[in-house]
Amino acid sequence: MPASQDPYSSILRDLSSLMVAVSGESVTMVKRSAPEQAMKIKKSGEWDIYLEFLQLFFNLADRLSAHYIPLKDQPLFMDGLEDAVTQQLKNVLAPALGPDTDEMEVVLAIGETVAQSRQRYERFKFMATEDSKQKDEYFKAFGEAIAHLIGARDNGMVVSAATLCGNAIIPAMKSLLESATTGTVPGQTAAAVPAPEGRTGNEIKLISIMSTIQGEEIETRWGLHPRFRQDLKPEQAQELSKLMNRVAEVLGTRYASAAFSPEWTAWHQRGGHA
Repeated sequence: MPASQDPYSSILRDLSSLMVAVSGESVTMVKRSAPEQAMKIKKSGEWDIYLEFLQLFFNLADRLSAHYIPLKDQPLFMDGLEDAVTQQLKNVLAPALGPDTDEMEVVLAIGETVAQSRQRYERFKFMATEDSKQKDEYFKAFGEAIAHLIGARDNGMVVSAATLCGNAIIPAMKSLLESATTGTVPGQTAAAVPAPEGRTGNEIKLISIMSTIQGEEIETRWGLHPRFRQDLKPEQAQELSKLMNRVAEVLGTRYASAAFSPEWTAWHQRGGHA
């Protein structure tokens, strides 16, 4: 099916961009956690670490997409994600590879990465959005694999850095998948707009915004009611997105300030969100 006719083309493009970008940033993070080993690692070694992160991200995408993509569509969705990541990686690597490079090497590398992802990680049974012993073991096994690749076996700093990077992509993936099925804006969820006084019961939530905290990570997201979004002209939607991105940034910063203040304990006991 041509990309223009694929109902998932937009989300596949966004997911692939996210996976490729975070994989690259994650390699940098783990190298910083073991500077002595990082100085000795070759480009081929960095590439192996990069593909290891992609393995994890493909597996997480598979687990999360099951909650949003119809069961009959999921195999095609994951095939499409493999193609999208391959194309995204070709685009990213093009300047470094040069015109004479065989792009088939990238295709084969990603294909092998997906296959290894299934073989290595499907044995772990857990919900990606929930904490569990199996999830902890999953990330521990991943972190140890990264530590081995960088030449720092049993290095707790490397394992922690790899685990942090792996966990960090889950809310971002979840947000993208939610946006594809609910019409909200990726990376951001949606303050309710109450009805005028005296009309209790007729409230319609047109715009929502929420900040949440998990560990040391704070996420602020916003979104629109799908029907409201459809009624906006393109230029109106663009202007609203610009304003709400700014609002989310301001509220997220304020929430972060409050969340890590001495008064946070009392807030946390009331729910851990604002």
